[in-house]
Amino acid sequence: MLNNTPLIEVKNLKVHFPVRKGLLRNTTNYIKAVDGINFSINKGETLGLVGESGCGKTTTARAILQLIKPTSGDVLFDYYDETLEQSRIINLPKISETDMKKVRKQAQLIFQDPYSSLDPRMKIKSIIVEPLLIHGKLNQAEIDAHLKLLLSDVGLNSDVLERYPHEFSGGQRQRIVIARALALNPNFIVADEPVSALDVSVKAQIINLLNELQNKFHLTLLFISHDLSVVRHVCENIIVMYLGKIIEIGKTEDIIFSPKHPYTEALLLSVPIPDPKIEKNKSLVISDIPNVIDIPQGCSFQDRCQYSQKICKNEDPPSVDLSNGHFSFCHFANSLELKSIAS
Repeated sequence: MLNNTPLIEVKNLKVHFPVRKGLLRNTTNYIKAVDGINFSINKGETLGLVGESGCGKTTTARAILQLIKPTSGDVLFDYYDETLEQSRIINLPKISETDMKKVRKQAQLIFQDPYSSLDPRMKIKSIIVEPLLIHGKLNQAEIDAHLKLLLSDVGLNSDVLERYPHEFSGGQRQRIVIARALALNPNFIVADEPVSALDVSVKAQIINLLNELQNKFHLTLLFISHDLSVVRHVCENIIVMYLGKIIEIGKTEDIIFSPKHPYTEALLLSVPIPDPKIEKNKSLVISDIPNVIDIPQGCSFQDRCQYSQKICKNEDPPSVDLSNGHFSFCHFANSLELKSIAS
């Protein structure tokens, strides 16, 4: 149930980590993990956030949920106040930890590794019930009834409740993590690479489960991944990040079939194709990721880009409006003919 009302608006979000050296541990530089990004997620939408490891995806997610305090910027959240029985816009970095605890009922996180995110000493019942106890939302009878519904929603039987995480497969553990995230009936979920640690067949099951749950509970999702072949089946819109910045944003079909940034092209053509007759393009990325402490002036992708020219080294790339909500931060976004999955 998509609409045009934003649930989350991120404005000029920055997360800079200090680099300290010497005996006195003086700050000598900063790692700009997230460097002034802007985007919004409409209610009922699934937004994909993609890029290589180290590009700032997880830091962005944790800063949105205030698990990491941003250096600067705003995260506006359409919060439903149960006391006032009405919605109001709140700026998450500006509120107290007490108020943030209330927000966490409506904004939950699915972690990447379903094993390390579950306490091995706790039974599954305790793991799923824990959020309900922390927030004091239900009595015991209501909790038991809620547990049965949650397990049914994620495709598990009630006999799992008295077992421990190590007794389950990776796919089953991820279903347990999803059940825990759904326990408080949130309306916003951040899925941080929820299928990257799973086998191919299990990936499809979890992706289908997330799609079903979104439709059933009218969830808004931020889906983080490094794999565009996964994101294309889940998301209405995609953001491509590189070294802390957004370099392309648009509707999924535009990003997948008509990329307008060389880095997006490289990501698309790095997706494995199960056909030995198709030769893999090996000329896309020609060097390693630059030092994150010393990102070059101009376009940060210049040293790895086969289309780089002098202007790329001297000037920051502009935001090029390609219509229909499609933007690329590339000097040559309107002139390059880039390859895509469909090429």
